Amino acid sequence: MKRFHIHVHVEDLGKSIDFYSKLFASEPARVEADYAKWMLEDPRINFAISTRGEKPGVDHLGIQTDDPQELAELKARAEAADMALFDVGETTCCYAQSDKHWVTDPQGIAWEHFHTLANVPVFGEARPEKATDGTASACCVPKAASGKPVGIPVKSSTSCC
Repeated sequence: MKRFHIHVHVEDLGKSIDFYSKLFASEPARVEADYAKWMLEDPRINFAISTRGEKPGVDHLGIQTDDPQELAELKARAEAADMALFDVGETTCCYAQSDKHWVTDPQGIAWEHFHTLANVPVFGEARPEKATDGTASACCVPKAASGKPVGIPVKSSTSCC
């Protein structure tokens, strides 16, 4: 079974942990000095926050799989749809060792598809700032095909859904 994933950058981790713990009526499953994660069952979501982003807001969306076969299905689906795929493979990121790849939608929103292999004590691997193809390192959200940083635009306070 798959789990929806969302990662949000926050300015104040403590205030945000307090807010989301009340919102979800649940304490985080993992807390680090710069990161917190809730693994909720209703709704089934992996919700993570960190202070590692450039600016506060939604960083990326994703789908976490329970097994490698589901991840392979997501990859095959993306390849069959001729989506630009950034295949990271096995990497360490967000205090976890995972197998992952990224796709980017037409608006530049990054989608991370990943299968977690193990928890680790560090946020990510020591890697070069940029991959050989010019995209960000595996732990970071890759750049969209246009070369623009990937991100989800925040609606103004006067806009509606």
